[in-house]
Amino acid sequence: MRLSRAEQQERNRAAVLAAARDEFAERGYAEAKVDRIAERAELTRGAVYSNFPSKRALYLAVLLDSLTPPPAAGHASDVADALGAFAGNWLERLPLTGDTPAGGHLRARSLTGVLDDEPGRTALAQVARLEAVLLGRALESCRPVARRRVRLAELVLTLLNGAGHLAETAPGFGDPFDVIRACQHLADLDLADTWDPPHLPFVQPAQAVREEWTPAGELPDLLTGQATGFGGDGVIAVLGTGRLGAAEEAVRAAEQVTVVVVTSDHAELGRLVRLRLRDLAGCLLPVFGAPGCRVVLDDGAVAAAAGVRDADDTEAAFRVQRGEIVARAAGRGAAHAVGVSARSDR
Repeated sequence: MRLSRAEQQERNRAAVLAAARDEFAERGYAEAKVDRIAERAELTRGAVYSNFPSKRALYLAVLLDSLTPPPAAGHASDVADALGAFAGNWLERLPLTGDTPAGGHLRARSLTGVLDDEPGRTALAQVARLEAVLLGRALESCRPVARRRVRLAELVLTLLNGAGHLAETAPGFGDPFDVIRACQHLADLDLADTWDPPHLPFVQPAQAVREEWTPAGELPDLLTGQATGFGGDGVIAVLGTGRLGAAEEAVRAAEQVTVVVVTSDHAELGRLVRLRLRDLAGCLLPVFGAPGCRVVLDDGAVAAAAGVRDADDTEAAFRVQRGEIVARAAGRGAAHAVGVSARSDR
């Protein structure tokens, strides 16, 4: 039976992914060659690049392909126990005894040496900030009640990423159970964490408007995997991969928040965002359940419908109410301005 063009392309894509997984596991990212991947897949070099425009895009696709579907949601109550459970989930990715160095890197979903340019490093730093916001907000739902726990989340993620890096470079060093206990003890550390960004008092108020809102179709929530629509009321923060840390301004100012991530580079930076947030969800959801906000990766439709550019430095927000955009802002502090406008209308 002759395959359709789409079926053949999907078969080629699967063959490239399988061949690339073997190549990266044997040789590591730096030493892997696209020509060898093509040879393993019994395809041409051009066929590889027709599916993945770069070796980095292909490596990120392999890591994404290794992730499992979002797990069942839990509901943590105590912050120390929650941190221990979260750390235990995170540490499951550490290389196993007998793994080759390249195989250990792949198992750990390592990005060491992969993001070696400024856009990649900037995006990774901003994704890490968003991860800390999401974990911090989850921790704030636990006892004892605290106003902000994002700095605690940053410290926990720093410890876990450090443990992961050591497991890659010095296999066998350290005890994962000690790391779990250390994360639990961090819950008692007083970090004097407050929410007081110095620029917020100088942010211009959101512009009041009345514009018809024709929402784009549904997109999957990167954390839960559930289809997310845009027709309901709430704040939509449109953030480029270089501005993801501003998501906290939205979730601090409004209750119903959707973070729409936009990028000019879906093949690499888009895959990076999907990889890191889906990876985080695998550790977060079994402990805390779904976070309070939704995060989607825009295919261009949401930004276009809202009249917002889809660039990596984009920072814009708008508020939807009964089928209309009733407030919008752009630039630094946009999400805060729009979120505050929602509170002032109550």
